Amino acid sequence: MQSTIVMVNLFGAVALLLFGLSLVKDGVTRAFGARLRAGLAQGTDGSLRSFVTGLVATLALQSSTATALMTASFVEKGLIRSRMAQIVLLGANLGTAMTAWIVATGIEWLSPLVILIGVVLHRASRSNARQGLGAAFVGIGLMLLSLHLLGAATEPMRDSPALGAFLSMLDSAWPVALLIAAGLAFASSSSLAVVMLVLSLSTTGILSVGLTVALVLGANLGGAVPPVMATLGSAPSARRVTIGNLVVRAIGCLIALPLTGMSVEFLQSLPLPRQNLPVDIHLAFNLAVAILAWPFAGLLSQLMARFIPDGEAEETGPRYLDETTLNTPVMALSGATREVLRVGDLVEAMLMRAANAFNNNDLSDIRDIGKFEKQVDQLQQEVKIFLSRLGRDGLSAEDGRRSIVIIDYAINLEHMGDIIEKGLCEQITKKVSNGLKFSEEGYQELKSLFNLTIDNLRVAQTIFVTRNADLAKQLIEVKVNVRHMEKRSAERHIERLRDGLVQSLQTSSLHLDMLRDLKRVNAHIASVAYPILEENGLLSESRLRPGA
Repeated sequence: MQSTIVMVNLFGAVALLLFGLSLVKDGVTRAFGARLRAGLAQGTDGSLRSFVTGLVATLALQSSTATALMTASFVEKGLIRSRMAQIVLLGANLGTAMTAWIVATGIEWLSPLVILIGVVLHRASRSNARQGLGAAFVGIGLMLLSLHLLGAATEPMRDSPALGAFLSMLDSAWPVALLIAAGLAFASSSSLAVVMLVLSLSTTGILSVGLTVALVLGANLGGAVPPVMATLGSAPSARRVTIGNLVVRAIGCLIALPLTGMSVEFLQSLPLPRQNLPVDIHLAFNLAVAILAWPFAGLLSQLMARFIPDGEAEETGPRYLDETTLNTPVMALSGATREVLRVGDLVEAMLMRAANAFNNNDLSDIRDIGKFEKQVDQLQQEVKIFLSRLGRDGLSAEDGRRSIVIIDYAINLEHMGDIIEKGLCEQITKKVSNGLKFSEEGYQELKSLFNLTIDNLRVAQTIFVTRNADLAKQLIEVKVNVRHMEKRSAERHIERLRDGLVQSLQTSSLHLDMLRDLKRVNAHIASVAYPILEENGLLSESRLRPGA
């Protein structure tokens, strides 16, 4: 009976840790998700920036898996080069290790205060960002609390004969211990959870140094598997990133495990707290792997490209428009929705590439924009034809309205693609080809508007699926802000022209044209919100004031 209580307490503490991690990831994504994604996509100009971007993103999300999946998706869209993606994941792995080290510094006594702050933030604000931040604080508090519970749950194991015998067996079979820890990390989708469990066992004094090293290595290996499983159905470029990360960790474990015997005496001689040895090993291993693997990131990318080649022909046609579902409107509409989301992803990739070309003065970023725009045209046309074949018979009023909303959004996305290709990209080409330079103030204004436009498109994609009225209202409010931003920027630009600023004189037409085009793109983005607001009675017929 006593052993049953101990196991329930142990698994409950681990479950609380995983729940806390999930809360942190969801809360941070809700509060800063768009900024994190934009920073991750744009922060890969150099090796050091890529490494730091992966590190910071993982510290914020508390999940190297989430960072790996975002990075893989950006590689698939052509927004991040494969070599830089591998360096991003080296930073992400170190970020997870730093999280474990910070949590283990003995600050679990702060958990009630952190939870209190989180609850107050969540309940006292209607802002999505602040509520998300509140949820993240609650998650951090639960993680700290779980560490305290893990320590209490593992304390009775000190005198357990059965556990002692089992650990003695593992102590003479380190490869088996590594595989067990890897399996636990894979099952829980968290290397951090396994390292915290090892930390709790270590504090009881029942783990040898060698076994501790083997278990931590296993946690690192198993933590690299979930991203690989999640990208199995993705494009080869995305799979190469996650599999490459797994290869790096596997090689690190293969090198470190045979050296464990020689390092035991060295580790014991270090003036480090014995109870924190697992997190110290975890941090040292990931730091060593990052230092050693960094110079070989390019070679690894080339090897992954050789072993996981691209398909013979890139798939440009529809993926989700199944004609066999036309007799079942709900399924047909679901497929069309997924196809239009894919169109939205293509337009986002176009916007991101245009923004990168504008920021970096590099036309290679927009070389494939024309190909993307043709695919957008093709897919929106296929969606319109597919939904027109649903007919009127057996189609409910709600399904009919939904089909119109899908078609309208697809058309608006196609218009965005036209504006990006024929407007923004041509203006960026003129800027780069002629060596023109915006004033610092004008450049920052356009850069901010680019970033806001990308964020708005991601919000629109969410609204299109969830039909959330609050998000729709928020998007319309942002559209008004964009209009004001465009007006203020144009006015400031005219002021700079009057002041005779040479850079503003040279780029006058480009600045105003880019402002206009970004405003037009935002207007098309906001269109997704109008049907939802109309359904909820939140939309007026006219913007004119009463009596005007």
